[in-house]
Amino acid sequence: MAEGTRQLVDVDGRRLRLTNLDKVMYPETGMTKGEVISYYAEVAKVMVPLVAGRPVTRKRWVQGVGTPDAPGQVFFEKALAEHAPDWVRRGIIEHSDGPKIYPIADNRATLVWLAQQASLEVHVPQWRFQPDGSRGNPDRMVFDLDPGEGMGLAECAEVALLVRDILEGMGLEAFPVTSGSKGLHLYAPLDGSQTSQQASKIAHELAKALEDDHPELIVSSMRKMLREGRVLIDWSQNNQNKTTIAPYSLRGQFHPMVAAPRTWEELERPGLRHLDAHEVLARVADGLDPTAPLARSGGSGAGPLATYLSMRSSEATPEPMPESSWGAASGGDPTFVIQEHHARRLHFDFRLERDGVLKSWAVPKGVPDDPGTNHLAVQTEDHPMEYGSFEGTIPAGEYGAGSVTIWDAGTYETEKWHDDEVIVDVEGRPGGPLGRVRLALIRTDGEGEKSTWLMHRMKDQRPGHWSPTSKARHASEAPEDGADASPGPGLDTRPPAAGAARPPEAKAKPAGRVGPILQRPMLATATNPAVVASLDPVGWAIEWKWDGIRVLARTEDGGVRLLTRNGNDVTAKYPELADVASALRGDALVDGEIVALDEDGRPSFGLLQQRMNLSKPREIERVAASVPVRLRLFDVLEIAGYEVMDEPYATRRARLERLVREREGVPLELPEQVGGTVAEALEESRRLGLEGIVAKRRDSPYRPGVRSDEWLKLKVTRTQEVVIGGYRPGVGSRTGRIRSLLVGVPGDDGLEYAGRVGTGFREIDLDRLIAALRPLEQPASPFMEVPRADASDAVWVRPELVGEIEFGEWTRSGVARHPSWRGLRPDKAPDDVVREGDPGGSAT
Repeated sequence: MAEGTRQLVDVDGRRLRLTNLDKVMYPETGMTKGEVISYYAEVAKVMVPLVAGRPVTRKRWVQGVGTPDAPGQVFFEKALAEHAPDWVRRGIIEHSDGPKIYPIADNRATLVWLAQQASLEVHVPQWRFQPDGSRGNPDRMVFDLDPGEGMGLAECAEVALLVRDILEGMGLEAFPVTSGSKGLHLYAPLDGSQTSQQASKIAHELAKALEDDHPELIVSSMRKMLREGRVLIDWSQNNQNKTTIAPYSLRGQFHPMVAAPRTWEELERPGLRHLDAHEVLARVADGLDPTAPLARSGGSGAGPLATYLSMRSSEATPEPMPESSWGAASGGDPTFVIQEHHARRLHFDFRLERDGVLKSWAVPKGVPDDPGTNHLAVQTEDHPMEYGSFEGTIPAGEYGAGSVTIWDAGTYETEKWHDDEVIVDVEGRPGGPLGRVRLALIRTDGEGEKSTWLMHRMKDQRPGHWSPTSKARHASEAPEDGADASPGPGLDTRPPAAGAARPPEAKAKPAGRVGPILQRPMLATATNPAVVASLDPVGWAIEWKWDGIRVLARTEDGGVRLLTRNGNDVTAKYPELADVASALRGDALVDGEIVALDEDGRPSFGLLQQRMNLSKPREIERVAASVPVRLRLFDVLEIAGYEVMDEPYATRRARLERLVREREGVPLELPEQVGGTVAEALEESRRLGLEGIVAKRRDSPYRPGVRSDEWLKLKVTRTQEVVIGGYRPGVGSRTGRIRSLLVGVPGDDGLEYAGRVGTGFREIDLDRLIAALRPLEQPASPFMEVPRADASDAVWVRPELVGEIEFGEWTRSGVARHPSWRGLRPDKAPDDVVREGDPGGSAT
């Protein structure tokens, strides 16, 4: 974990905000929340296959486990909170009081998110969800060996050996797990043909038979009065409504113990004891995973390989047919394979190891030879890991009939993995055709299997990475700042000599043909006046804070593409920016703000609101005539295909100044930096009616997608992005409309209520809001807590829309005082929203 108590991280391509990392969760050992999160991140590769597909119930110690004299409060949680990331897989279980949504921990990022919620203990049942969302039959049987008074772990191990002998006689293999609490668990894989009731009956009969044979040692009855001096074989946890602590889960003991998988050799040795987190991490690092066969066995269920298995038969095709549909990781560096597939038409299958399976795409033309060409890719069903070495001929009449050979294979590193965007650095086998290249996959249509993507060979190689067909250099090879040389072949950043004729302008390139934008903007951290005033002007540069929409703009061959912070392409929304490439000396990826100016030349968010929510071309054209926009730049990420993000801010700024050539009629500007002291800049910001200032370390690199304290923002006016969680319906003249919005800010434990907003609306705002909110209505409040008066007549909605308010100050309870509506923020996602300043503190 990085230093500090709060950070934004990328876990296998999924963004997570981690908080309170220094909070001590286990006072007896000093184990912090950051160390808990690290533990789950490390054991995910062996734990996920055991819990995947199963609903997760959690035991949370938000303030830590405490001490024997002052135990921490524990919360038992079943239903998934509304604020959970949308990439967390969900399953629904019907209860007597209605359906409940459960999380499913199918990947490392979900385990890390659960740890961020202080879910120390992870509990799962012995069944998995089916493809239709229903409960499947159990794929394993469990026995909880619980020692009564006077008994210990040694006696539990003795009973475990007796249970193993019977299970082996039934043709079942047993896997022991010391529970980390008192006793021991035994798991045995099932083929999925028995119901939970049948499995429970079998387990009960086994327990009773052992009790009859060893009455002095074993009891099968749940009555506590019978347990003294004996070991209870608890067979009841095979009930479909019960759960068991998951293997590799931490325990909420005063010491960080673990439900640790063990070998039978360990159970037979004297001195058997429970293991703690550090010991389990060491075992995993050494490659010891006693329950690996358990994860690979069992019924096929609804795992990621269910589609693959349903389309093939082991009797009809030589393709590998795994026993389980849940996959299994290779255990080493993630692998890839590209297979040449002569089916009805020749194509190449591109497969990447991910979550224990091979994520697969059919690429008709194969990997692009150069960055100037993108190739179509169609996502197909997940394939088993064994497919990575498959070569052979699939018989005629079978799915995918034809010959399959391996074109190249090797390992890869993940740079980014989102639902619609994947970037990987792949390295093929020595002497192979691929070499070492950086590839991007960008989804263009559909979801899941049969969705269409573009495969792009990255032009800008990272340090130490190279492409055998690309001659592009990294920015580290570019000339030093201040040199007259071009930062790349064919691009001269010097202005033309006086009187020299300008080269003819290229015809504008359609935005759809401009290359993708694979980065996200670097973000500034909100701070207070005292912090900004203390900054050394020698080491910090100051810029104005513009009240607009943050965008990254890629210019290429005269065309432009505009992408907002949350990845929305808004190129078509702002047609007046179509020619901004002509104001730059070459292709580039730049960072800036789209603004609309009032009659005094100041950015006006209110004016910009009239443009932000338009989508129809005619409407855009009409409003653009009266509310034009401008693009104000303040950073550069690439020049002519060269990454400059690793360079210091001061160097990038100098490059940007050489790159921009403002032209009459082109709404692109490079505002000057702010001179003087921080205090003078802040006062000037107030005088000019601007939003505030941004201070940037002159030696800071550009960190895409990261909120960094190397950039600090200070607002003159108090504004806050908020998530809409409900509204109060109008009365009187506002009947059928909105009287006020109920808004919140995501916090550590859920959506924190930030108050109700009833002023600042235009009539058109109210119409748009009610139309947008009605499809999101739901019966339950998404907030952690709402005052009774505000909730009395509220209509609750799913917290998916982001807006912005202006307000006086935060109250001590975290509610905005005198808020006024500024407008929707379609460029922001709920996960982007952070509280600007502390309740009861100074404005930021």
